[in-house]
Amino acid sequence: MLAQRTLKSLTKAVGVGLHSGQRVELTLRPAAPDTGIVFRRVDLPQPVDIPISAQAVTDTRLASTISSGSAKVHTVEHLMSACAGLGIDNLYVDITAEEVPILDGSASSFVFLLQSAGIELQAAPKRFIRVLRPVEVREGQGAGEKWARLSPYNGYKLGFEIDFDHPAVDSTGQRVEFDMGSGSYSRDIARARTFGFTKDVEMMRANGLALGGGLDNAIVMDDYRVLNTDGLRYNDEFVKHKILDAMGDLYLLGKPLLAAYTAFRSGHALNNKLLRELLSHEDAWEVVTFDDEKNAPRGFAQLARAW
Repeated sequence: MLAQRTLKSLTKAVGVGLHSGQRVELTLRPAAPDTGIVFRRVDLPQPVDIPISAQAVTDTRLASTISSGSAKVHTVEHLMSACAGLGIDNLYVDITAEEVPILDGSASSFVFLLQSAGIELQAAPKRFIRVLRPVEVREGQGAGEKWARLSPYNGYKLGFEIDFDHPAVDSTGQRVEFDMGSGSYSRDIARARTFGFTKDVEMMRANGLALGGGLDNAIVMDDYRVLNTDGLRYNDEFVKHKILDAMGDLYLLGKPLLAAYTAFRSGHALNNKLLRELLSHEDAWEVVTFDDEKNAPRGFAQLARAW
């Protein structure tokens, strides 16, 4: 049986929120089979659980935000991406503020936290959502067009193309495809950092956003070049971060996908719209398990390699 996964022990991190600048403590705890991933706002007078789902996403401006009533957690996509990359099914995320800490701006710190806690197999079958026919969402026209698509595929792969019309970005790789069956998430995707432009950062800060952002947790560019003295971690780090984000956004579905995701200039809003479009067509997907893990697609049966 291909089994569900949780952590062997709890692990903690302290950081600041990218947009709020608030200090936040994060505790990742094991959870029972079929719990799913549940964020818990433990700073509130009465702690509030926010289970992940496509419908729990209530804001997609600049990041993915999930809510339950008035309780919110912002910027969940990097942690969710790490959970997707390592195949974590069940997890409690205790958080002391309304934004996940940005840490180094990538998913690698979350991968390290999860792997240092240890990953445990559970006595329950891992459930996948297998896409049976193509589903697509589009927005805009001409130069403003963007789209995202899910197609049937015996595994999980993601292809993304960016178009920023900026010299520093244009000089790097514009398209990447990553396949869970042949690549290493920890090595190939997890280290790609979020990025922004100085003109946008100044505007966001004037509006009380990006208060925790800086050169230690983001790639920052002026009109011409990357300002970080250590340069880029990958020669296509920008588009790889978009794949990292997409993996986190899509994992908010609550189950891993068996599908091929392809996108052009997509973002948090379109990714969530794609999930909702998929779920609205019951003939487009099914839930599957694997009684024999040898029958599962490559990349899912093996525990992720340590660093």
